[in-house]
Amino acid sequence: MIHNLALENSILNQFITEIRDVEIQKDSMRFRKNLERIGEIFAYEISKSLPYRTVQTTTALGIADSKILDSQPVIATILRAGLPLHLGILNYFDKAGSAFIGAYRRHHKNNTFEIALEYTSCPDLANKTLILCDPMLASGSSIVLAYKTLLSKGIPKHTHIVSAIASAEGLDYVKANMPSPNYSLWCGAIDQELTAQAYIVPGLGDAGDLAFGNKL
Repeated sequence: MIHNLALENSILNQFITEIRDVEIQKDSMRFRKNLERIGEIFAYEISKSLPYRTVQTTTALGIADSKILDSQPVIATILRAGLPLHLGILNYFDKAGSAFIGAYRRHHKNNTFEIALEYTSCPDLANKTLILCDPMLASGSSIVLAYKTLLSKGIPKHTHIVSAIASAEGLDYVKANMPSPNYSLWCGAIDQELTAQAYIVPGLGDAGDLAFGNKL
């Protein structure tokens, strides 16, 4: 299932507009904060689909029945661009486990590239809810490769794939190549064009550079 939050009127659309804006992008702190706030909104929306259990809470005046998460998810992101989005989701799922994947595009002379993975840190995923986030879902190959890599830590019972901006082509690639049907896609916006170099148009540019400065 694809959840395109841009189809609803909410403050999320304000934050998506700001991370796209070339003038506002000049403030890297604001760019990171907007990605963090987008992550918080995704976390709230995803929380509605998770299982809960009832507990009794002692107040100053009595006992209240309350609902809390039945189990904590694991939040995974692709370094470095995904860190602000990951932080926003973690702000709401503050007891969740975290996973990090080091990945980059290895470019070739014929204007093609492959996704290279160099680092993975992840807790046990067996029968857990996995939230896999990356600000941009362009070709979709990074997300699929990251998911397949994380399977070495166990098979999640369900995976929520989160991106601030996705390409329609990338979403089609994910749907065709995910090895498990137990996943949901969450997008802040879906753009129709993907260039030959796998850049989303209109997109926003390089999220990692905008958040943390140009790569050396």
